[in-house]
Amino acid sequence: MMAHPSQLLAILLLEAMIGYPAALLTRVGHPVTWIGAVIAGLEERWNYGSARRRKVAGGALLLVIIVLAAGSGWLVFALLGDVFWGLLLIVAGTTGLAQRSLYDHVHAVEVPLAGGDLAAARAAVAMVVGRDTETMTANDIAVAAIETLAESFCDGVIAPAFWFLVGGLPGLFTAKAINTADSMIGHRDSRYEHFGWAAARADDAINLLPARVSGLLIAAVAGQGLVSRALAIMWRDAPGHASPNGGWPEAAMAGALGRRLGGPVTYAGDRADRAWLGDGPAPGAVDLGLALKLYRRACLLLWALVALLAGAVVWAR
Repeated sequence: MMAHPSQLLAILLLEAMIGYPAALLTRVGHPVTWIGAVIAGLEERWNYGSARRRKVAGGALLLVIIVLAAGSGWLVFALLGDVFWGLLLIVAGTTGLAQRSLYDHVHAVEVPLAGGDLAAARAAVAMVVGRDTETMTANDIAVAAIETLAESFCDGVIAPAFWFLVGGLPGLFTAKAINTADSMIGHRDSRYEHFGWAAARADDAINLLPARVSGLLIAAVAGQGLVSRALAIMWRDAPGHASPNGGWPEAAMAGALGRRLGGPVTYAGDRADRAWLGDGPAPGAVDLGLALKLYRRACLLLWALVALLAGAVVWAR
């Protein structure tokens, strides 16, 4: 069920303008919260026993949410038919992307950080990262927010857009479900190391190409004389990242800004020694503002490329 690029362009533009309405979120939640509730419920019931049993149960959970996500996308088309499909597809498709919400959440960190209100900045960044935030310095906050912005450009924008093109609404919903599962249970700790193994590997697989595309887009909008540096840093440092995908957009962002990301952080009091990405000093509030500008440019470049693809499809016919 491949989608037309013009449909993707409409989804990208509409989602950037309206995001997900707050009133709708309050009343009925969001598709991500719905699938998250299913994951949480199954995890509570199935995550026990030996390592082998946990792996099998985690794989079964992944299969369940894939069937639910892909089936939901297919059902929308089957019930409403061709007459309403185009409009509904565009509206429903906006729920799978996060251009607007990602910008809003990171901007909410930038504002207090630029104003010197570390307490408010820590509270804001705690909404988008899992690492400990209580003792973060201004530089730590900027690092966390910039890394989230870069990595989520892949997870929340490029990957769902790619899978929408490949598989239509079922592809988009499936990618979002897998990403949600990975964020909830794909951790290397005593509880999830075995149970979340399938979700983590599936997320690695669906983001393999989108992560590299994300890094290239960020590097491409780095500005005059900075593109080559961003590309060089990306190729040099991305392979050293703990994630096979997260390092590509993060390293590209580090190179574009001329700042150093990565390094040690703590999760629930446990220190994690992460690889360094990029060269130069640690970023600050000004660099976070520049990162948001790069993000906006990368989104605009994505729109332009999708528009060109749509035009090429029409011309080829």
